[in-house]
Amino acid sequence: MSLWLILAAIVLVVAALLLRRAAHRRKRKELLATALSAGQREIMANLVPITRRLPQTLRPALEGKINLFLDQVTFHAYGELELNDEMKLSIAAQACLLVVNSPVWFDTLRTVLIYPSTIFTGRHTHDDGIVHEGASTIAGESWSRGPVVLSWDHALKGGLDPDDGSNVVIHEFAHQLDNLTGHTNGVPILRKGQRYERWEKAMLEAYEGHVERVQAGRASLIDPYGATNHQEFFAEAVVTFFEKPEAMRHEETALYEQLAKLFALDPAEWG
Repeated sequence: MSLWLILAAIVLVVAALLLRRAAHRRKRKELLATALSAGQREIMANLVPITRRLPQTLRPALEGKINLFLDQVTFHAYGELELNDEMKLSIAAQACLLVVNSPVWFDTLRTVLIYPSTIFTGRHTHDDGIVHEGASTIAGESWSRGPVVLSWDHALKGGLDPDDGSNVVIHEFAHQLDNLTGHTNGVPILRKGQRYERWEKAMLEAYEGHVERVQAGRASLIDPYGATNHQEFFAEAVVTFFEKPEAMRHEETALYEQLAKLFALDPAEWG
């Protein structure tokens, strides 16, 4: 093959890649500008009532990101669970609440796996260096770069009750955001202008106080599971930020302020 033919082939490949990227950008822009149907809005309001509180100015962004999410992500159901569009919409709405006013996105996520109820992992569990034999049960799981694994019973319950401080979808997708840095460690990609030292101070002080309360058997605003480690504390803090914002702003003011900057949201003012 002559040099000219090789160069021509390279040019064609590059041109094809550029055209593909341009088409992808156009499709993304169209999806983000697409509203949900009236039927979808009714389903979302019923299954994820926290979205009713969202300020009117943010609702078009939520709907566009839900459409992008549903186009990007493939859902797989296991067991006897019959997957339907209502399930997908419920999960997408809860996940996209985290990024409704943020430039970050679940770039690497392509798959969500849904089980009917509590998931048996078959893995050993660890507790203070002691390995416990036997199967472990979980309500959800987030893997680096995906997939996200969810129990539908827990995902449905978490969406239906926006005030109990427990939401497996928000929890697992908080892990997805945390991992966009390449590490799941409780330090996500911070907002432009957000200072790392202030984030670290607020998070560590809140985490240490939370661990102390849990170990002492005292009541805690953030779910006790957050005392496991920094990444689980971040995920549970995000749940509390959305589901118990007024209490969090009062009890963990510095942490609330950092999360409000991260998400560019102030759910304590949503009413």
